[in-house]
Amino acid sequence: MLEDVLAIPDQLRDALWRVETARLEPAAAAGVLVCGMGGSAIGADLAASALGERCTRPILTVRDYALPVWATPEWLVLCSSYSGDTEETLACFAASEALGARRVVASTGGALTEQARAAGVPVIGLPGILQPRAAVAYMFTVAAEAAALAGAAPGIRTEIDAAAAQLEQARDGLRERAAEIAAELGRSVPVVYGADLTVSVARRWKTQINENAKSMAFFSVLPEADHNEIAGWPAAEGADFAAVFLADADQHPRERRRIELTAGAVESDGATVVRVESEGATRTARVLWTLMLGDLVSLELAAAAGVDPVPVEAIEDLKRQLGGS
Repeated sequence: MLEDVLAIPDQLRDALWRVETARLEPAAAAGVLVCGMGGSAIGADLAASALGERCTRPILTVRDYALPVWATPEWLVLCSSYSGDTEETLACFAASEALGARRVVASTGGALTEQARAAGVPVIGLPGILQPRAAVAYMFTVAAEAAALAGAAPGIRTEIDAAAAQLEQARDGLRERAAEIAAELGRSVPVVYGADLTVSVARRWKTQINENAKSMAFFSVLPEADHNEIAGWPAAEGADFAAVFLADADQHPRERRRIELTAGAVESDGATVVRVESEGATRTARVLWTLMLGDLVSLELAAAAGVDPVPVEAIEDLKRQLGGS
């Protein structure tokens, strides 16, 4: 898992190549619906964060068995399933066919790829050597490229390539910072706060700690948390909670001020507080830098707890009980 995280720069470049070789045709759409679950879905959230206000049409993630009831044939539907056998994504693939929407698939194989090939739907083939959650660089790039092809946002290929170079140079520093953060968090239950660009990254930190460290973690969003959740922190005094605040230079000045004040309030309630400032010249670079840091933190926590980050037995057991894949 550590090798896979450290290889994110190479994966970003490979993802750009794989999208190019799929030879997708540009076609304007009302927006992009990205259907996926877990690690196959988060890439779309991260791409939308990187694009920010440059999006001219919606880029929405669908984590469900059905498309939104308001969806029309004018939308582009990107079905992302690393395994190709995610039952929710397969259901959305069928629903998008019934809707008559244009479809694109990103997968390593499975039933989704088989059905796409049979229906003449373009498939962006992914390397089948990763854990699904470790394919985030591929899912991020595919979603960003799909948005550009649909006319929902400008292309950011240059930014992705530049971000890959930055992450290569930052590897050692990121590992050191991740070790520091993991030591600060210890065995506490972290609540990861994001605002604007870092909301999707906060979700990624949470899910990676869940899956890699086999530990509880939560994420929350500012400024909304200041209208409810902040009132609960005094009751957490003495409990084993910690707060991580992901700040970014592009955040609204009032959001940055809220991060400062909220962190201070949580700290005064006796909880551990970790502050992270994203790094990078572009939104894309900062999203990916903060993402890679969070992935490394989750692995440091796993190592400290003596946990193997690879297997996710609870998830696989539930799938078996469902009778799905």
